[in-house]
Amino acid sequence: MAGLAAAARLRELGAAPVVLEKGDRAGGSMLLSSCVIWRFREWEDFRTECPGGDEALQRLVWERLDDAIDWLLSLGAPVVWEETGNPRTVGKRLDPRGLTDVLAGAAGEIRCGVAWPRHIDQVILATGGFQGSADLVARYVRPAGPLRLRANPWSAGDGLRFAVERDAAVSAGMDEFYGRNMPDADFTEADFVPQAQLYGRFARVFNDHGDEFFEGDVSWSENDLVQATARQPRARAWYVLDDAALGQRVRERTVADLVAAAPTAIDPDALPFPAPAEARVAVRVSPGITHTIGGLRVDERARVLREDGTPIEGVFAAGADVGGISTGGYAGGLAAALVFGRIAAESALA
Repeated sequence: MAGLAAAARLRELGAAPVVLEKGDRAGGSMLLSSCVIWRFREWEDFRTECPGGDEALQRLVWERLDDAIDWLLSLGAPVVWEETGNPRTVGKRLDPRGLTDVLAGAAGEIRCGVAWPRHIDQVILATGGFQGSADLVARYVRPAGPLRLRANPWSAGDGLRFAVERDAAVSAGMDEFYGRNMPDADFTEADFVPQAQLYGRFARVFNDHGDEFFEGDVSWSENDLVQATARQPRARAWYVLDDAALGQRVRERTVADLVAAAPTAIDPDALPFPAPAEARVAVRVSPGITHTIGGLRVDERARVLREDGTPIEGVFAAGADVGGISTGGYAGGLAAALVFGRIAAESALA
């Protein structure tokens, strides 16, 4: 999203950018997502949900997203839903393939399968975060077991490495990530959305030792539960559900529907610890990491900063390469990618 949006905006402003795509197709992880582009309806909710985030960067996303979505629509981006389906948020759901095609057409020259250039005078880093690098995830996120990748395989920290080699500072929240608890079994790109087990707030959640490890209420996004699961032995957990939980709804599906899509659903009597009374089914889950939350420190012009706060000449960042926007919580990644892709383009030409 971020790189294509930046290139499309650059062309609109009269420049001739070149998108260097490491993968074999454009679109990054946006193409694999549900493609809901949203912000919190109320500014105070953004601050409450992401209290550790950079307030100035959050304000830019919150204030500029609506105009940025209108810009996408002016390019011909196809809308699937006019609303997000969540009363706390505003935005739209777009068709991911259609949006990718529209942005790729507006972006101009795209070179796929290109090795990352080590020497370049001016660059907008939009490499998607570092979730695709097991080494960087182990160093910064520090999960208790391997995290499965719920994203494209090419976002492996190239932007982070490029900038840090030039003395860039990193943001708060380097140990945080956005993801979904998935069935603890192999899954493909086609399973990223339909197999997401997004009902932990209705379940009793245990680790392999039978400990209910999550204290308090699970948030509406459930990203806090996913990150807590990553800190459990082997980064695994069990969702245990009774009849009342199975009847709850998650958007257009019931929890029972979501469980039916899970190949790791078992009878509670087969749990490695005594099953709670009234339990009807248990699902073994593990975190699928979609994108990292920590990343490069940038200013309000998307310029990458050194530790002393000075910008590195010619180096901008957008998308998940920008860190610290949703630190301490969860906010829309596509929203930040869209807004900062456009800001980076405008700053690069200033």
